[in-house]
Amino acid sequence: MVPKISRSGLYYQPVGVSGDDLNLMKLIDHQYMATPFYGACKIAAWLKSECHNVNRKRVRRLMQLMGLKAIYRRPRTSMPVPGNKIYPYLLNGMEITRPNQVWCADITLI
Repeated sequence: MVPKISRSGLYYQPVGVSGDDLNLMKLIDHQYMATPFYGACKIAAWLKSECHNVNRKRVRRLMQLMGLKAIYRRPRTSMPVPGNKIYPYLLNGMEITRPNQVWCADITLI
């Protein structure tokens, strides 16, 4: 039996990063070192002010390729409200050894 390998997968040569992209990546890296809190939108706007014709999606792709991410304060969604009651975990230290010893319910869709 002949293995099923497509010709496009067999003969595909990956294309490297173009010289224009390398130049943009160098500029993005320079600006990121100066202002690490800039995201893709701000860096795209800065590049446009420096007379480079780029859009936000291209800058985002290049930043992901370089492993850069904007540094800013993320939302604190897991912080408890000071007045809420904290319920104890009743199974702490309990050894579960047989089926149907412990039951649970999920009410997230209610």
